[in-house]
Amino acid sequence: MKFFSFALVALPFLAGCTEMPAPSQPPAQPAPSAAPASFDANRAARNFVSVVNRVEPVAERECRARLPRANCDFLIVVDDRRGEPANAYQTEDRSGRPVIAFTLALIADARNQDELAFILGHEAAHHIKEHIPRTRESATFGALVLGTLVGVGGGGDAAVEAATRVGAGIGARRFSKEFELEADSLGTIIAKHAGYDPLRGAQYFTRIPDPGDAFLGSHPPNSDRIETVRRTAANM
Repeated sequence: MKFFSFALVALPFLAGCTEMPAPSQPPAQPAPSAAPASFDANRAARNFVSVVNRVEPVAERECRARLPRANCDFLIVVDDRRGEPANAYQTEDRSGRPVIAFTLALIADARNQDELAFILGHEAAHHIKEHIPRTRESATFGALVLGTLVGVGGGGDAAVEAATRVGAGIGARRFSKEFELEADSLGTIIAKHAGYDPLRGAQYFTRIPDPGDAFLGSHPPNSDRIETVRRTAANM
């Protein structure tokens, strides 16, 4: 499939390397450093196009093999909003088509095609592993439980509404670290089958701040992610 450049607006739900909102908490995974002064925009664009052309067919084959009834027609886009941090994420459009977006800063920050391939495989894996509906279900359950508890405890409408929002946020984060490691593992397989080196690609984690093992954090420690890639690649 082709990839396009546009500003993503009002897409319904996100999975992957974006942050879910949480009360009074800063983002758990700050963006990596900006591109160096010697950055070659044309070379970065060529790398991205090459990776999309090689990885997308592999991701779609993997998707159809694991989810024969799912929409596996990936749309790869560039989120070209100025000032957006280095990031990639998977979402769906209004028809349910899976969308994978790379910000310009991430394309610039990647040091080689292996990093781009691993990240693309990781985001495709979020869709193949059905992380969006699983996160949505967990968020709904969290909202229902906490809202009900506050209501039963005598809370008014405003308190119940606030508890519902908090419960949704907690529920959405419940399995987020597990989902990231699942996506790292399947992303390793996709990148490897596309002819890239996922271990070299996972070196991207050594250049971004480590979120550690924060309670209700959205991402696992970088060391756990690198070990997941290493173990998966060794078993292939």
